[in-house]
Amino acid sequence: MYGKKILIIGGSGFVGTAVANLLARAGAQLRVPTRRRMRARHLLSLPAIELPEVDVHDPATLEGLMSGVDAVISLVGVLHSPSAQPYGPAFARAHVTLPERIVAAARKMGVKRLIHVSALGADAQAPSEYQRSKAAGEAAIRAAGAAGTGLGWTILRPSVIFGPGDSFLNLFAGLLARFPVMPLGGAGARFQPVYVGDVARVVLEALQRPESIGQTFELAGPRVYTLAELIGYVGQVSGHPRPVLPLPYPLAWLQAAALECLPGPLMSRDNLRSMQADNVAAGAPLPWGWQPTALESIAPGYLGDSRSRPPSLEARKRTR
Repeated sequence: MYGKKILIIGGSGFVGTAVANLLARAGAQLRVPTRRRMRARHLLSLPAIELPEVDVHDPATLEGLMSGVDAVISLVGVLHSPSAQPYGPAFARAHVTLPERIVAAARKMGVKRLIHVSALGADAQAPSEYQRSKAAGEAAIRAAGAAGTGLGWTILRPSVIFGPGDSFLNLFAGLLARFPVMPLGGAGARFQPVYVGDVARVVLEALQRPESIGQTFELAGPRVYTLAELIGYVGQVSGHPRPVLPLPYPLAWLQAAALECLPGPLMSRDNLRSMQADNVAAGAPLPWGWQPTALESIAPGYLGDSRSRPPSLEARKRTR
């Protein structure tokens, strides 16, 4: 990757930071656009990095960002949106319209390589708006390749991603520290969490493997857990074991409806719908015969340390 110029859209977030660090170590030159430069200041120490302060949703801006780049990595995703059919406006903007614009800009600027990070469970017929919007974004990527434009795409579908600074395990660690019992909708939902470092490694490897072009890879960890099992484990390693109270679906629906009214919602009804389908890989957890990293080998190193939790969660706890 030495000397290659890579545009990372969504590169200042949790996954993007891991990807940017790994690519920088491999010698790539990075361009990481951000709406607010201060949010990407943790990347300033990386060599050969540009942090333009722009709006990536603007088509002309996207074209400018792609000038002279060898590849684009698309990482933007949101978890919540006002509801609509087939999916809400925030999902449409981030998961469908933005990939369409990325493809259009890449074609116009002659970019030949695109890695698009979607989500395990993406399906046009899925129960949740999130999953349906992710599928629509994937369709836009595939259509560009089918049109004979020379844009070589690879789609990655990770399960829920864990690692220091994640907004999944850290979220529950914070809640368990605060409350004596955990009433839980979707307690039986099944997940196969994948380590953020493994996701970043696959991104780097896909960029270097021509045979990955036109392929879709699922990314998962070595073990399947129910949501209740994950929360029980988080309680143990964070020092805050709590009883988990599984909620029947009607009560879980009411709980989610109430939580989505909060600023920075912890849960939504669409999240609950997404848990109706198992978030589990259909085949090998990682491509190329790689062995995934076990959650148990990473999570104890950061759970229970409030400095690794998302600031928004810490702020919510202080407010309460």
